[in-house]
Amino acid sequence: MKKLLKWFTPLLLMTVLWSCSNEQSNIQTEIKIPVSVVSIKPQSISRFIETTGTVYSSKEGTMKSELGGIYKIQRNPSTGKPFALGDAVKEGQVLIRIEDKEFVNNLQIESKKLNLELAESNLTKQKPLYDKGGVTETDLKNASITHVNAKYAYENAAIQMAKMAVRAPFDGVIVELPYHTDGVKIEQGQQLFKVMEYEKLLMDVKLPEKHLPEVTLDQLVQITNYNIAKDTIKGIISQISPVIDADTRTFKSVLQINNDKHLLRPGMFIKAAILSEKRDSTIVIPKETIISRQDGKVVFIVENGIATEKRITTGLETMDVIEVVSGLKINDRLVVSGFETLRNKSKVSVLQ
Repeated sequence: MKKLLKWFTPLLLMTVLWSCSNEQSNIQTEIKIPVSVVSIKPQSISRFIETTGTVYSSKEGTMKSELGGIYKIQRNPSTGKPFALGDAVKEGQVLIRIEDKEFVNNLQIESKKLNLELAESNLTKQKPLYDKGGVTETDLKNASITHVNAKYAYENAAIQMAKMAVRAPFDGVIVELPYHTDGVKIEQGQQLFKVMEYEKLLMDVKLPEKHLPEVTLDQLVQITNYNIAKDTIKGIISQISPVIDADTRTFKSVLQINNDKHLLRPGMFIKAAILSEKRDSTIVIPKETIISRQDGKVVFIVENGIATEKRITTGLETMDVIEVVSGLKINDRLVVSGFETLRNKSKVSVLQ
């Protein structure tokens, strides 16, 4: 019996050890690394040249008094009140009148108008008489000279009279309106108001020399400002200087911005992103999923519960994403979290 136990005990011990070892091996084999994946779909990616600057109006005009007289600000028919800062005005609309009765009397515009009518009547009579030989050529020419002089005299008087009504030079908004007491006399040359049109805004930018080949006329620009964070305003490149500044190694461009909703104001500091390149229907992945190695860049995809290493070639990139030119295909399941501890052909458990 002792001999039997002596033989059986080592055999039992070996069986137990083998069983434990096999169980541990199975446990190790079944360990799966938890990961999150996304299915790759075609996307677009754009690269921008970013710059900042201050916008200014595309059109502005300052109106001054061309003669002295009594200051009379007019009422805005839209508000029923005297014109004020911020009022929208139309081209040719009278904002201020300068009254001077003595000036008007000296123009003698009514008498000059009557004189012109008489000269026109006389010239009309002289022409058929000349055709019939009733007057000489000299008489006809004198009548023509009298008519021309009367016409110029009346037109000049009308031009001077028109200076008494100060009109908006174009459609726009009153942005400056120096205060003058209504009914007081002002002198010639005083500033009366300033009008701006800012449905189109401009911005001067200086871009690094390396971007010159990428910038073209009418190229799309996206405009943002902290006051309009929810809106992106569009613009274009309207002018490009071909000269490089020798000191700064930059070239000047002018951006034209569509501001028909008046979200921007002249003088605002804004950020402009010039679209330099765009790719549509391409593979785009988060930059953080890429592992950089000495021999290149790799990512992991999941196929049948196995993480497979894929070497990739990249193209356009932004701050957060990058284009994959080769190495991946549409509908590949890209590992976006948990890839840090993966090895090629690691077993994974995909988290939902």
